[in-house]
Amino acid sequence: MPRRPRGKTGGYLFHVLNRAVGRATIFEKANDYAGFERVLQEAREWVPTMRLLDFCVMPNHWHLVVWPQHDSDFSEYLRWLTVTHTSRWHLAHGTTGTGPLYQGRFKSFPIQQDDHFFTVCRYVERNALRANLVSRAEQWRWSSLWHRVNCSPAVTLAEWPIPSGQQWLDYVNGVETEAELKALRRSVQCGTPYGDTVWQQETARELRLESSLRLPGRPRKKTA
Repeated sequence: MPRRPRGKTGGYLFHVLNRAVGRATIFEKANDYAGFERVLQEAREWVPTMRLLDFCVMPNHWHLVVWPQHDSDFSEYLRWLTVTHTSRWHLAHGTTGTGPLYQGRFKSFPIQQDDHFFTVCRYVERNALRANLVSRAEQWRWSSLWHRVNCSPAVTLAEWPIPSGQQWLDYVNGVETEAELKALRRSVQCGTPYGDTVWQQETARELRLESSLRLPGRPRKKTA
């Protein structure tokens, strides 16, 4: 399937996800996770106008929430990030020349800058808790939540466009609704803008994502 051309991405918030080929484990040891964090930090230096707001690195995939300032930031940042990480991972594991690390091009969707943004950030930072890898979300060492709680300088995180409030930890550790998860997973799979209906439609037109709003499956045939 050809890539969908993007419109003006500067100023939009995006969730980004990429998985390993065959969902293989690529982050197994602390060095694997730390290596990805170093690439994250260097990607900021490569594209300084790309703002990293949120992230979580899991054994076979990662999530980012980013906020590009310019239209060129989004594609260049993610190109450099994935190419550099793939090269360094193969070099560290002695597998250079054996094939791709990721299953394909990253998946992404734009996010409305209101409570929908908080829902996505909670979804990202709850990943390890949802997978039963920790008993509290902030215990997962390889996430933006851990970095903020522990004031870690290893990965530079930008200020959020809207403040999260003092109850953020309770919110992240709270249980998501099935409706939230269903809508988020549809956005992940289809690239559907995540927000209210009017904003979804306007954003889909602006970013040329109209096809992401269509329900899966063939359209029904019209009857006479």
